[in-house]
Amino acid sequence: MLKNDSQSHAGRRQFLRQVSRTGMAVSGAALSRTVLAGTSSQQALASPTTQEGWMKAPWQAAQAIVDRFQNKLMFRDEDFLITQFGAKTCALRQVLAWKSFEEQGELASPVADADDCYQAIAAAIQACHQAGGGRVVVPKGNWYCAGPIVLLSNVHVHLQAGAHIYFSHQPADYAKYGNVDCGERGRLVISRWQSNDCLNYSPMVYAFGQTNIALTGEDWTSVLDGQGGVAFNDDGDCWWTWKGKQRTINSIGQGTIPNAKAGKMSENAVNSLNARALSELIPISESQAKLIQGEGERWRADAAYLPALSEAGIPLPKRVFGQGHFLRPPLIQLIGCDKVLLRGYQAKDSPFWVHHPVNCRDLKLEKVLANSHGPNSDGFDPEACEYVLVESCTFDSGDDCIAIKAGKNRDTQYGPSQHIVIQNCTMQSGHGAITLGSEMAGGIQHIYAQNLLFENKNWATNPLNIAIRLKTNMNRGGFLRHFYVRNVTIPNGVQLSPSYYAFLPNSPFAAKTVASAAGAVVVFDCDYAPVADNVRIRPPEVRNIHLSNVKVGNVSAKSGSYSCYQAIVILGPVASDYNGAKPMPAVLPVSNVQIENCDFGQTVNQTQAMFLYNVKGLQLKNVRINGKVLDQTIDS
Repeated sequence: MLKNDSQSHAGRRQFLRQVSRTGMAVSGAALSRTVLAGTSSQQALASPTTQEGWMKAPWQAAQAIVDRFQNKLMFRDEDFLITQFGAKTCALRQVLAWKSFEEQGELASPVADADDCYQAIAAAIQACHQAGGGRVVVPKGNWYCAGPIVLLSNVHVHLQAGAHIYFSHQPADYAKYGNVDCGERGRLVISRWQSNDCLNYSPMVYAFGQTNIALTGEDWTSVLDGQGGVAFNDDGDCWWTWKGKQRTINSIGQGTIPNAKAGKMSENAVNSLNARALSELIPISESQAKLIQGEGERWRADAAYLPALSEAGIPLPKRVFGQGHFLRPPLIQLIGCDKVLLRGYQAKDSPFWVHHPVNCRDLKLEKVLANSHGPNSDGFDPEACEYVLVESCTFDSGDDCIAIKAGKNRDTQYGPSQHIVIQNCTMQSGHGAITLGSEMAGGIQHIYAQNLLFENKNWATNPLNIAIRLKTNMNRGGFLRHFYVRNVTIPNGVQLSPSYYAFLPNSPFAAKTVASAAGAVVVFDCDYAPVADNVRIRPPEVRNIHLSNVKVGNVSAKSGSYSCYQAIVILGPVASDYNGAKPMPAVLPVSNVQIENCDFGQTVNQTQAMFLYNVKGLQLKNVRINGKVLDQTIDS
């Protein structure tokens, strides 16, 4: 019998809290059953909030989510200043660092012998927690922290105006304090990297299985600085170097990786620490191993090896990364937490994703500036979370501004991301302003975005690639349904030139013919980066999407005044990509997409302002493209 929604969440989080207290003092079998199996997507969907009422009145449903956050989190009225626990401010120096993919410049960074306030912050949080809660205060000043800030239940960590925490840029400092001893790989934490479970470097701010927690600042002079572009060795390598090879064709303002060179170790280079064959780790058939590993040794690079472990059903205790590996941690990662407030600070120069809550419930992100222009610097990536409100934030990102996730490969135990509202936010540079996927195997539903400004202020040098974006493919699979967007202003358009992904050899499309990587205002891409995934057995389902009142302005380029390369790209699932057992599952078209009362401005591509493939029932109502009003229903 299926548990109800609240029971399933309570059970998962109770286990998470147990693991948080005891570390890995639980058998590998039990851990793999509970953390890697958990409650299925189908169980998570057995909720009254998924009934027809949500479909009939979407913006009433959105308001109900907003109303959940009217009651503020409550904390004991006691302050714990980190200076009372021995923290001292640090002196700064100017260093040559990477500010983005392609720009170097002088940045402030702590001096080499700076006082480390890691222990003082940890002691203050522990004392606050043991006292029953309260507020841990970081006063104005510059603070060097050579280790993670680990949040605990009923603790509110607050940065005063002018408080700037510089996290160590040395990877080894995030393999010292985790509660899982992995020998030469370091003391690591239970984490997720691109939606796959692993043991890895700790994020700079971390929480696991906690409830009633807050991280706040007074304004954007309250800074959490990951120093992602500051070199950690004499060769000039930084966290961002670990990205490795850039794959997108015609990537503007993101065409190189800081200090990356051919042959240098990265997440995309074969790592000799990884097994030479999956059969070394688990009994597996030859055919299944061949499907997962693909041709050659490319699968042994860390970024491909972790998904391969998921596909093969390797349990979490054997997914050990950390030192000697190249999977960068997020700046802020919260796993299995309830009642979370993130408000009023600037998050700067993250090694990887800026905010990554996983399996969290009742989380609010408010008045935060996510300011990170490095590789994979997504601003906010809620994964398998429910009841989330993102309000009055600004995102200036090196990757997607907001990207909603829901597991990858077989790591779908936390179910879908659902019941999320995004409102009154501003987006600047980035791959996508509002993005769903690409890691979405557990499904995404009931997402509401309204009253947004996609300002794209860096349009001339580092433009917003796409405004409203979906990314999935035959590997990522999953579903997207009930996605509603209204009242979006895009005064400076999006990227005016097309960017592409490589297609598989048997693709129905010729190379560089589908601008799904950048250049369109709206992109639903169900064939996202297909060559990156060896296993392609999960056709995605995309339906019930409504966009209204999207207004796109033109900018003056050398060849004329334009808003985008194309207005709309809807690339439905591509059946020829499938490489699993026969019979092939149903490959459904993108269906029931309604776009109304929108003006997409002037497209550079005048002959094909829209690209559509495997689409059924695209309804355009009062949609203006190149000055022409469209009212029609299209199947393609």
